[in-house]
Amino acid sequence: MYPLLRPLLFRLEPEQAHTLTLQLIRLAGAIPPVRGLLRGIFSGPEHPVDAFGFRFKNPVGLAAGYDKDGLGWRGIASLGFGHIEVGTITPRQQPGNPKPRVFRLVEQKALINRMGFPGEGGQFASRHLKGKRPADLVLGVNIGKNKDTPLERAWQDYLDLLRLFAPLADYLAVNVSSPNTQGLRSLQARDALYNLLRPLDEERRYLVGSIGKSVPLLVKLSPDLSDDELDDALQVLLDTGMDGVIATNTTISRPNDVLKHPRSRETGGLSGEPLQDASTAMIKKITSRTGGKLPVIGVGGIIDTASAREKLEAGASLVQVYTGLVYEGPGLVKKILENI
Repeated sequence: MYPLLRPLLFRLEPEQAHTLTLQLIRLAGAIPPVRGLLRGIFSGPEHPVDAFGFRFKNPVGLAAGYDKDGLGWRGIASLGFGHIEVGTITPRQQPGNPKPRVFRLVEQKALINRMGFPGEGGQFASRHLKGKRPADLVLGVNIGKNKDTPLERAWQDYLDLLRLFAPLADYLAVNVSSPNTQGLRSLQARDALYNLLRPLDEERRYLVGSIGKSVPLLVKLSPDLSDDELDDALQVLLDTGMDGVIATNTTISRPNDVLKHPRSRETGGLSGEPLQDASTAMIKKITSRTGGKLPVIGVGGIIDTASAREKLEAGASLVQVYTGLVYEGPGLVKKILENI
């Protein structure tokens, strides 16, 4: 039915459509019969994957950005995902950047966003992550710094969030690569990244005694890193005991086919089909440079089975979708799993 619904959704502003769909799936998740019906419709065949100490029922997950405050993840789990990553969550509530801040590039199956981590803050989100969850779901939490936190104090924001969400999440994703918070991507530089990740690794080791588990830490990197910058970042990840990489975040580049669109000049991160090649190239570099020591979650440009398979063949252990759902609908997960 999505081909019939999409024109109606696309008559709304992108953020309005997002809010509407999130509230609908949140409501569905709160009603057991509806939740069960959705599972029956959207669940695909299982393709178990072992990664980060967990068994994922399938390799397809939802990327951070859709469920920023952890409101709808129980309903989203009914759509066949093997894992869901909520966030990006910041310690304190913040409005994000001024609207409008999300733009569709329909012909290119792409989005440009400059959201800037809007959300209700860590305490709000943590309340929505407590309680029962689907037994077969792996839940990740993507964390970032507040806009008004100085870069030299960014580590404290991430440390506060680690302490808050380590008991609630299966893994944490450290977001240092969004282009929409000023200066954030500078945290990917060697010294800055080491000074951020070292205390996180030490704290998660300390917490094992109180929460009874060691929470895997993954780092989400930008597709815009040069080879030297990537080498520096990967060495820091290895030196600080990180468990994996999410490759990649959105890009500030604009491929030639995107430049044809009148919205291409909007500032912000580009996602969707035009990001596929750059993201996949980054996955290949990471797996080659680390010899598989850092498992990769591939994200960026997945809109069909072929693009998902391409990420896996490039070396990704798992994949995540988001923009593809906007254009292809919730049946995308099942289509990928049936043909992967």
